[in-house]
Formats: sequence, C-alpha cells, structure tokens
Amino acid sequence: MQLRRRDRRARVTRLFILFSIAAAPFVAGCSKTAEPVQAAKTADDDAVLVTVAPVVQKAMPLEIRVIGTAEAESTVAVHAQITGAITSVNFTEGDDVAEGQVLFTLDRRPLEATLQQVEANLARDVAQASNARTQAGRYQTLAARGLVSGQEMQASATAAAALDATVEADRAAIENAKVQLDYATIKAPIAGRTGALIVHPGNLVRANDATPLVVINRIAPMNVSFGIPEGQLPAFKRYLAERTLRVEASAPSETVASMGHITFIDNAVDPTTGTIKVKGSFPNGDRRLWPGQFVNVIVTLRTDPAAIVVPTAAIQAGQQGDFAFVVKSDQTVDLRSVMVDRTSGAESVVKQGLKPGETVITDGQLRLVAGSRIKVKSDAAQPDSSQVATR
Repeated sequence: MQLRRRDRRARVTRLFILFSIAAAPFVAGCSKTAEPVQAAKTADDDAVLVTVAPVVQKAMPLEIRVIGTAEAESTVAVHAQITGAITSVNFTEGDDVAEGQVLFTLDRRPLEATLQQVEANLARDVAQASNARTQAGRYQTLAARGLVSGQEMQASATAAAALDATVEADRAAIENAKVQLDYATIKAPIAGRTGALIVHPGNLVRANDATPLVVINRIAPMNVSFGIPEGQLPAFKRYLAERTLRVEASAPSETVASMGHITFIDNAVDPTTGTIKVKGSFPNGDRRLWPGQFVNVIVTLRTDPAAIVVPTAAIQAGQQGDFAFVVKSDQTVDLRSVMVDRTSGAESVVKQGLKPGETVITDGQLRLVAGSRIKVKSDAAQPDSSQVATR
C-alpha cells in the first residue's frame, strides 16, 4: 500500500512539472503583451481633453462697434392753432398718413359767422368810402368857385381817405378770418406714422395748448445716433474723407442688419463721456428700425484682405501679455506669445505670434502647460485629432 501511494504521488508531481514547463511561454507572452497596453492606457489617461481650431488667413473688416439709438428723421407734434371743439378725427392712431392729409376738423360755425361779419363790414365801408370820395370831389369843385372854404374841402378829403383805409382794414380782416377758418381743418404737416391719439371727438381744444393732439414720426428714412470714442475720431475722419462709410444697425435680438451710411458728425466732443456724436441714415423701407430703439451699430472703416484670424477663445491673458497654446505634431502643446491687433465679435486678428495653418487650443487651457499632451474632443462640431492641422 505504501508503494502504491508513492507511485501515485510521483506521477502527480511529474504531471505538475510538465504542465508548468508547457505554460511558461504562454504566461511570458501574455506579460510582454500587457506591458505596452498598460503604457498606452497610462498615456491616454494623462492627456488633457481640449477643443481646437485652425489659424486661418482671410479678409477681416476694421470696425467700430457701439450701441446707438434709432431716431425718426422728422418728428412733429400736431397742435390746434385755434380754440374749438373737435367734430371729427379722420385717421386711426398708428396709421401712416400722407403730407396734407386731413387729420382733425374743428367746429367751423363760429369762424364762418365771423367771416360773414367782416365781409359785411367790408361791403358797408366800401359804400361809405365811395360816397366820401364823391363828396370830396364836389367840395373841391365848390372850393374852386369860392362857394365853400378850404377847410371844408380838406375835411371832406380826409374823411374819404379814412374810409379808404377802413376798407383796406376790412379786407385784411377777411383774410384773417379765412385763415382762422382754414385752421379748423388740421392737416398732416409731414408724411409719417401717427402715434397715440391724445384727444377724441367732442373735446375742446385750445390754441397752442401744451398737449399735442397727436405726434407724427417720419420713420422712412430713419436716423441712428451713436457716439464713437474720441481716440478713434482721427481714423474715422480720415476714412470718411476717402469714401462714404457703411454703417450697420440691428436690434440685439435680430441677426439681419439694416444698412445705411454716415451723414452727420457733431462739431464737438462731449467732455463728460469722451465721445463724439455721429448719425447714420437708413432707408428703413422694411420698417426694421423704430424710433427710440436701442440698436447694435457697426461702422466699417476698411477691410484687411489678408488678416490672420483665430477664435477669441484661443487668446489667453498672462503676466507677460497675451498667449495661445499651439498644437504640435506629436499631440503636445507649445505656449506661444501673441500680439492681438483687434477683436471682431468671436474672432481676433493676430498681428504677431501665429501663422496660417497652425492649430490652437480654444477650450481646456486651464489644465495645460508647455509640453502637455492633449486629446481632442470628438463630436459633431469638433474635428478628430487625426484631422487637425499641425506644424
């Protein structure tokens, strides 16, 4: 029995040794394969996820961007020039009216009665003046014969002249009565859009009352008033002298801008704000601009045909000035000092430090230093890292 047990143990030991010898190459191969996989996994874990954008060369405008206010080209507050009751309103508030269109009518009856009265006075005084001239002629004939004194002749001539002057005064009174009667019909002095109706039929209005009946704004064309910093005034004046400057205006919520041109520069800089007032004129045929509206104004001075442009998000501020992270061919980054010429919206024009075709980091810079390894985020808006242009 002891011999059998020893044989059995010997066979198990030999099988275990043979299995260990056969499995050794396989285990060694697995260990060698796992080493580069683990190294690659460690490198990916150390890479910083970023988004990138290319440095491009394209035409970029030199612009002035400010906030402006839309102003009606003409504004008229319509007042009554006589006292009377309103009998009719011939428009609806908010209507577009033409120049000369009847807006209000006042009670004409008192004015017509006054006109008839002065016309009757004229007829009476004309008759009296005619009779006075006849009497003056008779007294002149009698005075020549010595039948009346010279004083009587002079008195008759004076009376005739006075009545002639009265006739002229009556004619002037008639003209004034006609003008007052015309004032009973209130017409639009300009073409434009009416505002809120202040008074309604039946109300009594007074001549030159402080409260207008309605306000009319001419909104086509439209002006936009804005101020530019005095530091940009020399360049602005220089480019304006060379050509007509284009100006764009749009409401903050709109993407389509109205186009116009500069028509006015104020004659002095405002010392309280350090800006000078400028106006642009816009056709405003689509009524996109409205009086009193705040708008974003862009004045284009010139266009640089070969500007080096990067997203503004790529430019970082440091103690030594602006800088950007540039992607290298080995997927590491280089910290590059840059000089920004100007910023236009979400893009910046770089004067020095970058070249077209290079790639810059636009997001994830807080975790980067010079030499950091990166991994580009892959999504619909971000190109894959294999497609990123590097230099």
